[in-house]
Amino acid sequence: MSGHSKWATIKHKKGALDAKRGKIFTRLIKEITVAAKGGGGDPDGNPRLRGAIAAAKAENMPADNIKRAIQKGTGEIEGAAYEEMTYEGYGPGGVAILVDVLTDNKNRAASEIRHAFSKQGGNLGSPGSVAHMFSKKGVILVGKEAVGKDASAEDKLTEIVLDAGAEDLKDQGEYWEIVTEPKDYETVLNAVKGAKIETASAEVTMVPSTYTKLEGTQAVAMQRLLDAIEDLDDTQNVYSNFEMDEESVPA
Repeated sequence: MSGHSKWATIKHKKGALDAKRGKIFTRLIKEITVAAKGGGGDPDGNPRLRGAIAAAKAENMPADNIKRAIQKGTGEIEGAAYEEMTYEGYGPGGVAILVDVLTDNKNRAASEIRHAFSKQGGNLGSPGSVAHMFSKKGVILVGKEAVGKDASAEDKLTEIVLDAGAEDLKDQGEYWEIVTEPKDYETVLNAVKGAKIETASAEVTMVPSTYTKLEGTQAVAMQRLLDAIEDLDDTQNVYSNFEMDEESVPA
């Protein structure tokens, strides 16, 4: 459930999360529960729930787990009451950070987030201090080998996604990055899948308007801060405008 950043950072964070499947499941269950509580248990009429279920299936979560999470949200079975909060702050080099939290204990969550920022060289900011630097977007990554590497591959993908309502198509080295407005995300994703093109990742996330590039020790310190925040039990999503060269990614 990591947030959007440049691909080197995405790849590193995804690798870290893949080693923590239990934590991924916990976060997905929380999201499904809260989505069902807020918009009902029918995914056809609840886009947030539909997206959460799709994310859970992508991680091979058992259907029974998904069903129980929905039932907890709708009150059919007993479950924890989660509250949603967003924290804003800065990392080394002035990198902007947003942290989405789902917690059953606000005081614990606030204390742990504050400690992670201060220990790793960051600072919590006031509400609104960095949120204006991000916009909610659908982001779909497609490996170039999934589309084809001939001269017409880009034209083919461009036609598919723009006709479906995509906002932009960007070259990210080994990947094509498709950007959409949230309302168009499912339509564009379905168009890509309908063309038998496999996606590397797909999510509605917060995308920064500009990036802050760090190198060397600052880049390492920034990645440590992101990892520390990701490791907290109440953390749901982390977004930043951190950009680094692939060789700066810690092993």
